[in-house]
Amino acid sequence: MQRRPLSDAERRDWLRLSRTENVGSITFRHLLARFGSAKAALEALPEMAQRGGKRSFRLPAANAIEDEIARSEKCGAKIIASCEPDYPEALAAIEDAPPLITVLGHVSLLHKRVIGIVGARNASLNGRKMAETLARNLGKEDIVIASGLARGIDAAAHTGSLTTGTIAVVAGGVDVVYPEENRALYDQLAEVGCIISDMPLGCEPHAKLFPRRNRLISGLSLGVIVVEAALQSGSLITARMALEQGREVFAVPGSPLDPRCTGTNDLIRQGAVLTEKAADILAHIHSLPTGMAEPPISDIGAFVAPIDESDLAAARAKILENLSPSPVPVDELIRNCQLSAPVVLTVLLELELAGRLERQAGHRVVLIG
Repeated sequence: MQRRPLSDAERRDWLRLSRTENVGSITFRHLLARFGSAKAALEALPEMAQRGGKRSFRLPAANAIEDEIARSEKCGAKIIASCEPDYPEALAAIEDAPPLITVLGHVSLLHKRVIGIVGARNASLNGRKMAETLARNLGKEDIVIASGLARGIDAAAHTGSLTTGTIAVVAGGVDVVYPEENRALYDQLAEVGCIISDMPLGCEPHAKLFPRRNRLISGLSLGVIVVEAALQSGSLITARMALEQGREVFAVPGSPLDPRCTGTNDLIRQGAVLTEKAADILAHIHSLPTGMAEPPISDIGAFVAPIDESDLAAARAKILENLSPSPVPVDELIRNCQLSAPVVLTVLLELELAGRLERQAGHRVVLIG
């Protein structure tokens, strides 16, 4: 994608499209490819959703978008689109990169080498000390630390990298402090670091938003360090996302008697880099390229081909018949239905806009309604 700044009108359209119900990151990109602009996509959405089976489809109010832009300017935050030069290159390279992010603080930090540090909220004293030490020593090597501003390991990682560069990725709006106990740290981050989110200003964090937050941490990073994490913890979700995104995973070993270390020890068994000091990370990331290529999205080019409405009408029943609550790869769906890629992808867009389809990692789709 060629990087270019958006005009004010384009930014409003991008923001409105990204805030539209059932429009996720991948769907947003497909809509741009299908219609050429966010404005044209917005005009087409109600009819597409109706074809997918949704009787009423509401777009976000234009004044709500204007209000979000005005509030971001008032608090000093910047809304950056994925096509713009200020958007972090590493994040743009993931499959489901958010179309827009809101950034409070020093945008320049997003363009340095970043390592994520995550771990337990109820971390031990030794765990917090380890996270802070790793962050401080990596910072001395001009590496920026990304974490989630949670208590425990996250807070320690931010504290250790305040003077060298740190990015807080939050689950709610960048103007919402969570948890409240980290308000002083939040204020420091806003002044000398960077706070980012793909959620609207004023959005309160809740459970479903934390996996989205986690994918941003790993997406920004060359690799993710896990310090103290129980099995089934959110930190292990971040590690899994890092692997899916082609990032390195580092894990600090711990006592097998401590439940907070069962997840990290298991990561090491599965091939994560055993990490005891900053040099263990540096040995790996210095061999990685500075830049990252855009993700190979094989189906985007299909939208340039013309689509006949009669072909769509005939295809909808066949595609629905081949979908189920079990994930199916889009490429396999196209082959089995013996339909053109533009037709299948357009019908999938209709179903998703109607709330009947969900996209999963690896270009797979699931019927949900």
